[in-house]
Amino acid sequence: MKSDVVLAEWGAALVDPATWRTVVAEADRGRVVRVDRGECDVMTSRGRRRVFSDSQRAQGEIAPVTGDWVELAEAEGLGLVIDRVLPRRTAVSRRDPAERDLEQVLASNIDAAAAVLGLDRPIQPGWLERLLVLAIDSGAEPVIVLTKLDAVRDPSDALELVDAIAGPTPVVMTSVVDGRGLDDLRALMGAGRTLGLVGESGAGKSSLVNGLVGAELLEVGEVRASDAEGRHTTTARELVLVPNDAGMVLDTPGIRSLGLWEAEHAVDLVFGDLVELAAACRFRDCAHRKEPGCAVQAAVGSGTMSTTRLRLFLELVGELEDLRRRGEERQRRRRKDGTRRAR
Repeated sequence: MKSDVVLAEWGAALVDPATWRTVVAEADRGRVVRVDRGECDVMTSRGRRRVFSDSQRAQGEIAPVTGDWVELAEAEGLGLVIDRVLPRRTAVSRRDPAERDLEQVLASNIDAAAAVLGLDRPIQPGWLERLLVLAIDSGAEPVIVLTKLDAVRDPSDALELVDAIAGPTPVVMTSVVDGRGLDDLRALMGAGRTLGLVGESGAGKSSLVNGLVGAELLEVGEVRASDAEGRHTTTARELVLVPNDAGMVLDTPGIRSLGLWEAEHAVDLVFGDLVELAAACRFRDCAHRKEPGCAVQAAVGSGTMSTTRLRLFLELVGELEDLRRRGEERQRRRRKDGTRRAR
């Protein structure tokens, strides 16, 4: 594909905002638009190119992810390979489920991070809290996207719950059936900007991409009527260009689990205002229920803090305390078993 054709199609997408260097006449530089095992698709001034990522780099901390800006090089016996991953402006990451202390980067260099939830199922506060952590922690602009608005008669209860958790984070309600909310999402994008979508399977991420693009680019899976759970149809993280120079959208595979680290982080990031208030309570171990001198209850009484937000905060804190107790009990049992075996 000729450079002028590529540029006419991708426009500002081929400009790295970190350095404002265009990849015109830089065939050795491009942006990763899809990652598979050991191989990547990289958009360059010559078009979309299939390249290798060497095994050492693929297993390291700088393994390329969708959204990365990379430099390419020819490797003997392999052809074109990713030679270097350029510094990331933003990154959506979580604790790797398979490794206790290893970060797993899901996507990079996005401008807005959308936590996506479907209105066709009950919204789980703990899940939203953890998704919001991923969005805020990424360094991008966080936003909550509620899909399948056409599936509910009255979304007010769900919206009240989301507002209680999200606070000032923007919330966009969408329907790909009638197009509601899609223009609001496009307003978050624009030329050269990338919107990243994270959420569980069946939340409607792939349908959202198709709606924004105006074409059935990504496969959409069926959702079970019994529990509104979807099967994984997105198996790779893919960066898709939105027509009319409207930016890019990055779809990710459905996330099955977010662990204790995200829950702990949610206390500080999502409920930071309550943590700050709690520091002003009379008693250090205040449970924020009926204790005298409770700054949190005072805020609820004055109307500056909603009872729903306080309830969700206490539930999260209680969940973490329960997880810690169970973890400590498991360690005690292991030590006891180890002592018995030593005898």
